[in-house]
Amino acid sequence: MSLSIVKSVLSGGVVEIAPRGEIDVDTAYEVREAIAEVLAKGRPTRIELNMRLVSFIDSVGISAMVAGFQTAEVSGVKLVVTQPSRFVHRQLWVTGLLGLFGAPEPYFAAAAPEAPLGA
Repeated sequence: MSLSIVKSVLSGGVVEIAPRGEIDVDTAYEVREAIAEVLAKGRPTRIELNMRLVSFIDSVGISAMVAGFQTAEVSGVKLVVTQPSRFVHRQLWVTGLLGLFGAPEPYFAAAAPEAPLGA
């Protein structure tokens, strides 16, 4: 599977980078480049890496995220992960890196509302 990345400017000077697909040895450089490109164009107040649509990430992908975090930090910009897929959340938790990226809660697709008890 390939990787696509959408960049958006949110309110307050926040830039969202939203990868979709698999981040692995073949595609991890795209995440690093997206972060570097955002930083080259200016200094956002924060970069949000929205990982909701990432179905797989390996150690090279995690390494790219850490490199992006460090690059942003050197520029005085905070990089956080938002809405990690359950798989991404698990990988960040297992590697001990969840806190580095703001300790986001895993993203759960909108579920049908539960029926009230006794209904």
